[in-house]
Amino acid sequence: MSKIILTNEVSGLGAAGDIVDVKPGYARNYLIPRGFAIAWTKGGEKDVEQIRRARRIREIHSLDDANVVKAQLQSVKVQLSTRAGDTGRLFGSITPADIAAAIKAAGGPVVDKRRVEVGAPIKTLGAHKVSVRLHPEVEAVLDLEVVAA
Repeated sequence: MSKIILTNEVSGLGAAGDIVDVKPGYARNYLIPRGFAIAWTKGGEKDVEQIRRARRIREIHSLDDANVVKAQLQSVKVQLSTRAGDTGRLFGSITPADIAAAIKAAGGPVVDKRRVEVGAPIKTLGAHKVSVRLHPEVEAVLDLEVVAA
């Protein structure tokens, strides 16, 4: 097993600032090259507090706060305009970053793109359901309307 410090939230493994043990190949070939983690060292232990402080600033602190943000998200009508072909097929696909920017542009709360979960890639025009995981116990489902630009 190899000890690493997570720099981003990895589903099924932990949140930013957590120190976890994983198999060496998983750390060396996947987590570290993609920037999800750094190797654990005594010097790196000092970085953990800074990572956790940044996470506390970004995250929703309580269940009540998450429910308030969920109500705000569900009351906002999110519409995303993008380039599409004549048949309604998009040039590319809609990313979680695009959705987070569209929520903010529609007057909704600021949502971290890592919290946006898209089931299947969005590659067509029309209405789509997108979920936003606000808290481990709270998930908001919002309607996304993709229109041609």
